[in-house]
Amino acid sequence: MKRHLPLAALALFVFASVCLAQPQATASPSPAPKPKPAVTKAQILKKLSAMETKFWEAWKNKDSKPFQATLASDSIMVGDSGTANKAAAIKDLTEMACDVRSYSLSDWKLTMINSGAALLTYKGTQDATCGGTAIPGAVWASSIWVNRGGRWQALSHQETPAK
Repeated sequence: MKRHLPLAALALFVFASVCLAQPQATASPSPAPKPKPAVTKAQILKKLSAMETKFWEAWKNKDSKPFQATLASDSIMVGDSGTANKAAAIKDLTEMACDVRSYSLSDWKLTMINSGAALLTYKGTQDATCGGTAIPGAVWASSIWVNRGGRWQALSHQETPAK
């Protein structure tokens, strides 16, 4: 009997462990964060066209704040007199004596370059003079927008007079 005592004690220990085991109360796992819904191309077009329209409205109102806040620090503007960085573009905007009586924007198109970069194209019509000279009544415009740190910024803009 003494020979079987260690074996019996082990069997009793295993049996007791199984029978008396209480299910452990586990902390309910915190729910996994819901993934952000994918932003559609239509939503990006709506957002960027609204931001572009704010630029035109700021130009009309001679307000440089939207440009200061939304132009990328490394932005490049292309115009009939060449290229301009952010500082030069804002300086031109504030120093140029433009009288914008009206404008309208149409024919919006969006081409996604990748998930963080987009090409926005559209037609702008305007009744405006700059420095006393009438500017083209209609232009085809393109802007490149980049999403940096979750924030869309204008990287480049150019306009071509429409025929």
